[in-house]
Amino acid sequence: MTPPVFAHGHLRLYLLSLLADAPMHGYEVIQALEERFGGTYVPSAGTIYPRLAKLEEDGLVTKSTDGRKTVYEITEAGRAELAARASELDGIEDGVTDSVRRLADEVRSSVNSAMKTLRADLASAAREARSEAKDAGRTTRANVKTEQVDSRGQLMNAEAALNDFRLQLRTELRKQVARGQLNEETVRVLTVGLDELRDRVKATLVE
Repeated sequence: MTPPVFAHGHLRLYLLSLLADAPMHGYEVIQALEERFGGTYVPSAGTIYPRLAKLEEDGLVTKSTDGRKTVYEITEAGRAELAARASELDGIEDGVTDSVRRLADEVRSSVNSAMKTLRADLASAAREARSEAKDAGRTTRANVKTEQVDSRGQLMNAEAALNDFRLQLRTELRKQVARGQLNEETVRVLTVGLDELRDRVKATLVE
């Protein structure tokens, strides 16, 4: 069983630390956690909102309405609890770092496992197609099926490559955001590069 990202009671303290940086609405809290974990962990609204409500109930945060959004802000009592538990928070930060590494390893393992399964499925499908092709009366049909199997296999390879690219680059971009170093030039290079790659790929497609 995969261990939880936060030990009992630690998420509560970590939410206080996030709100100590700036007031946030619920979705911004979820985004902040996602960024801290490099996109490997995204808590659900069902995880975050009840804890924010409990922090408000305990007088550690207040909430106000900004248009259609509810904004949460840490109180002096909340800052006092953070100060009193500063050493514990340092330990939580270390735990978050370990969790990010573990989750990243799990993502890589999942991708590798999916690729192995894909290769096995393709090999099985290819053997089936070759077997059917031995029947002279079904040669044409088998050839068509072989081509379809090959096409499906290539599609799965392409989708796996796209997913791997997205996972790796998204992690790197979120690291830059966490450091406040993601700049316009990086986004421009990414956008232009993807446009060029799309056109090159489309040029290889049969009309």
